[in-house]
Amino acid sequence: MNKPYRLGTRSSPLALAQANQAAAALRQAHGWGEDAIEIVAMKASGDLIQDRPLAEVGGKALWTKELDRALVAGEIDFAVHSMKDVETIRPAEITIAAMLPRADVRDRLIGADSLALIPKGGRLGTSSPRRSAQIAELRPDLDVVLFRGNVATRLRKLEEGEADATLLAAAGLDRLGQLDLGVAIPVDVMLPAPAQGAIGIETMTANSKMRALLAAIDHAATSSCVLTERAFLEGLHADCRSPVAALAQVRDSKIFLRAEILSADGSERVTGELPDANPDAARALAADLLGRASPSLRALFGA
Repeated sequence: MNKPYRLGTRSSPLALAQANQAAAALRQAHGWGEDAIEIVAMKASGDLIQDRPLAEVGGKALWTKELDRALVAGEIDFAVHSMKDVETIRPAEITIAAMLPRADVRDRLIGADSLALIPKGGRLGTSSPRRSAQIAELRPDLDVVLFRGNVATRLRKLEEGEADATLLAAAGLDRLGQLDLGVAIPVDVMLPAPAQGAIGIETMTANSKMRALLAAIDHAATSSCVLTERAFLEGLHADCRSPVAALAQVRDSKIFLRAEILSADGSERVTGELPDANPDAARALAADLLGRASPSLRALFGA
């Protein structure tokens, strides 16, 4: 190897932590030294625009388009993403080549010891349509206020009194060494976002050498579960405006999938599960949930 492999990542602290985790896994798998991988950090549009919901300014592509451009231009050899931030439909020339073992999929509540203990009429900060809808169902008395920004920014907003509580992904807090913050919300109370807790690594589809190198660190169970969840999203035609939750887990060598779609105000929730899921079955489950939903809920998914 004459030059280091260039790993593209967003420049936020969490993204850099994830990039370093992926780089460490590759070095260990291939016996490489520290200089074998160069981390190329760049600002994503989603990091720069923090005063509006993603749906108003371009959706999940705001997290990926800069890295996509760098991949296609040959400026980086592979890119690391939080899989829950990656659009469901990706360009054919880019391949999800590996996923690292999935971390804690749960949300953590910061600012109160439980959802029940948030003061009546209090404010909960989030930018997630899924969390907003779930909170509206569980605590309809709460006022949901927009919280955008990285983990440190959201914690600062909470400290400054912009909200009484917020929800953050346990996986992100863990990767930042802050897993002691808040309390975990069980998945049977708040089902997580599809692909939450998973780190994905992409490269050019035509780059067979890089794909083979990345295959060495792919965690098969995580990939199978996350791709099943993403197939469910595909079947819904969901975007970043859509309140949707899904979790696939390996049980007795099969993939067990739970999923739900919600109205924005939490007044309607349609659920389903599959004891032996695969991507095709997940798409069929999406159609079943939409078929059982009201017209106004189906409209949130373009149906």
